[in-house]
Amino acid sequence: MSGELPSYYFRVRDNGAMVFKVDTENRQRRIEMDPIAVVNIRNGEIKPQGERTLDERDLETIRGWMEERVALVARRDIDDIHRAIDYLNLTTHWVQTKATDRQLDEVTDALLLAMHDLRSTLVRKKADRLMKGDTQTAADED
Repeated sequence: MSGELPSYYFRVRDNGAMVFKVDTENRQRRIEMDPIAVVNIRNGEIKPQGERTLDERDLETIRGWMEERVALVARRDIDDIHRAIDYLNLTTHWVQTKATDRQLDEVTDALLLAMHDLRSTLVRKKADRLMKGDTQTAADED
C-alpha cells in the first residue's frame, strides 16, 4: 500500500454506494471500515447507517463523491455509445466479408429488429428536438 489511506471508502453499487469511514488509528493498527451511509446518485438521497449522524465533513465528502460519480457514469455512457457505433461498423464488415450463411441465419432477425428499434427511436427523438427548436425559435421571434 502506498502512503496514507483515504478517510472514506465508497463501495460502489447500483445507483450509488455504501460509504465507510476508514480508521487505521486503533490499537491493533488494523484497517477498520465503519459503515456510515448509503447513497443513491439517482435521487440524491444520503441515508445515515444505524443511529449515526453525519457531520458536515461527511456530507461534503459524500456530495463531492456523488458529483464525481454522476460525471463518470455520464462519460462512460457516451463512451459505450461510441463503442457501439464502432461495433456496428465492425459487424457490417463481418457480414460483408466473413459471415457464413448459417451465422447470418442465426443473427439476422435479431439484428434487424434491434436496428429498426434503434432507428425508430433515433428518428423520433431527433424530430422531437427539431420541433422543440422550432417552438423556441418562434417564441424568440415574438
